[in-house]
Amino acid sequence: MPFPEPVHKIVDALLASYNQVGAVNHAGGANLPSMEAVDALLDDLKNLVFPGFYETLEVDDPAVLPYSTAEHVFRVTKGLVTEIRKAVAFTKTRGVDAEAVVFRLLKTIPQVRELLQEDVAAMLEGDPAAQSAEEVILAYPGVEAIVVHRLAHILYEGNIPLIPRMMSELIHRKTGIDIHPGATIGRRFSIDHGTGVVVGETCVIGNDVKLYQGVTLGALSVKKCAASKKRHPTLEDHVTIYSGATILGGDTVIGRDSTIGGNVWLTQSVAASSIVSAKPQENVVAQRNFKVADYSI
Repeated sequence: MPFPEPVHKIVDALLASYNQVGAVNHAGGANLPSMEAVDALLDDLKNLVFPGFYETLEVDDPAVLPYSTAEHVFRVTKGLVTEIRKAVAFTKTRGVDAEAVVFRLLKTIPQVRELLQEDVAAMLEGDPAAQSAEEVILAYPGVEAIVVHRLAHILYEGNIPLIPRMMSELIHRKTGIDIHPGATIGRRFSIDHGTGVVVGETCVIGNDVKLYQGVTLGALSVKKCAASKKRHPTLEDHVTIYSGATILGGDTVIGRDSTIGGNVWLTQSVAASSIVSAKPQENVVAQRNFKVADYSI
């Protein structure tokens, strides 16, 4: 195929842009962590959490599981340490021991699994369409999003730059559920359907909370100067938020045992045991009159 002008001119223009604008990885200085590598490591971590659910593995064979588990552990240990060191070097973060953080993450997985079993049980109990815990793990995007969040949150608390946010973004792309790794989430957390759910960095979510699709737990202000403040709401225990609701503000507290209806917009706290609903719109249903033609053969 003939080109309308020499290709080297295009290449030269791109190289000039790289030099002038920047935003180029592997171009001098510290390398950024690899999104592809983090994605692969996330698969290893998920397979440590729920063996056999995210890969082809005959876990009924007692001779297979130890080797498979060891393989995932070794890959996470080597690969995640490498990516964390890249992130630390690039951001010039001080006082981070990548190996210690990774080992702490791996040693915490048994406790994470216990939390996730409770999350799965909450989803199974709360959804009449769910037939088994195995179905919930295999087919419910909310579970996978929570798995990744609980792992990413451990790295976030360990002051690891970039990697936790990359993990949350990878699962956001897959499920449509955007949970910042900084959010603090209690036990038996349930996300039904999940598409469009957004949970901000400084959110505090209690136990036995359920969110439906399209829920936003966001900030009133997006000014950079507020980055160190609590910007996102607190949900106390046993709160249910229905689809399309938006709750904003770091001082906004939803009291325990409250229910927030669909499409509600809230920027102020509500007391315990509240029911908040949007003013219902008027639905007009008209009967269309039409005549069916009489066809004969």
